[in-house]
Amino acid sequence: MRAIIHVDMDAFYASVEQHDNPQLRGRPVMVGGGGPRGVVAAASYEARQFGVRSAMPGRVARRLCPHGMFVKARFARYREVSEQIFAIFHRHADQVEGLSLDEAYLDVSSAVASGSELESIGRALKREIGSICGLTASVGMAHNKLLAKLASDYDKPDGFVLVRPEDTRRFLDPLPVRRIPGIGPRSAERLHDAGIYTVGQLRRTAPALLEELFGRHGIDLARRAAGLDDRPVKAERIRRSISQETTFDQDHTTLGALEAVLLEQAEDLAATLARKQLFARTVTVKLRSSGFSTLTRSRSLDGHTCQSEVIAGVGLELLRSWAEWRSGFAVRLIGLGVSTLAGLGEVERIIHTLDPG
Repeated sequence: MRAIIHVDMDAFYASVEQHDNPQLRGRPVMVGGGGPRGVVAAASYEARQFGVRSAMPGRVARRLCPHGMFVKARFARYREVSEQIFAIFHRHADQVEGLSLDEAYLDVSSAVASGSELESIGRALKREIGSICGLTASVGMAHNKLLAKLASDYDKPDGFVLVRPEDTRRFLDPLPVRRIPGIGPRSAERLHDAGIYTVGQLRRTAPALLEELFGRHGIDLARRAAGLDDRPVKAERIRRSISQETTFDQDHTTLGALEAVLLEQAEDLAATLARKQLFARTVTVKLRSSGFSTLTRSRSLDGHTCQSEVIAGVGLELLRSWAEWRSGFAVRLIGLGVSTLAGLGEVERIIHTLDPG
């Protein structure tokens, strides 16, 4: 039987800011969202008490929490702390599947098979993250990824929940169906209309009814409601795309201004590709107008690249081709992305296939 831990840092960006600046501790903190069109990247738990959430427009957050502190995001600092946290993960687990800078699954099955207790490993993780990084983490422990994730979410912040196999139903059954991954607002509404409000009720629902409501997806929901999940922890998650987006305080109405931003984005993308030893084949430009309509334009290369000049060149061509047919425009957001990613080994295999000599 597997032994899985899910670790989710508590309000990561905001907590790093509160740790680094003692004057922010205990106060409602919003990372980002400071400009007229800014969006909140993270909110401390003090700010969440006022209804502030990540991805919320800054103007809304300011109205909900007028005395809150807005701080500029420092992504380089967050990456630095993330590296410290993941170093701790790797000291305790054979397999670490990073989901983001502040969240990961850990497979500690070997350590448990060798005599260590799952709960002791979880406590050691929390203790080391606190002593080294000065931050709190919510830790969920179980025999599969689904239950470990639900456990870490159960008692945030600073949560610590162990779900033993024999306690699976006792843990799951009282939860609202909305807590099950894959059940969004619309799916929850359909379940509520059928009189299904808790995970226990979902587990006891006839499979035929779930198939009628959700098709084949209904069978998956039934398995999750029973706490079944056989997904392994994967040490490396395959990234399908990398992108950069910039939202302007004032609409940009000239091609030159947009090109300047796109060139900077290309540099950042190339640096990310190089750091992760990845190569991209498809370049995408995203534009959002002042009226919030969004369009994308993409082009695939003949081969893979990580060079900023190539990425920027394709991006500029796509941008200019779009602008050529417009007498005027007002752009509030521009994004540049790369996809169809491949690692070095895969690229070498592709080249060898095309040119065996």
